Amino acid sequence: MTYPAYDTSGIPGAETRVGVVTCEACGCRLQRATADTYRHFSPMAGRDARGDKVACADADHDRQGRALVAA
Repeated sequence: MTYPAYDTSGIPGAETRVGVVTCEACGCRLQRATADTYRHFSPMAGRDARGDKVACADADHDRQGRALVAA
């Protein structure tokens, strides 16, 4: 069984990663949302999985853990 964060089956063109993706701003581990974006685990109204209030909790992140800003 493949760990869910590394499971790229069903995602066309997905890049295989070695290791986890963490948020550049707060250091939280991110989970895969699409082939190119990651999200905080279980975001709760602007809070991360630890319950800390962070500005990027509801934002998509890139493969380097940087929050993506809508243009």
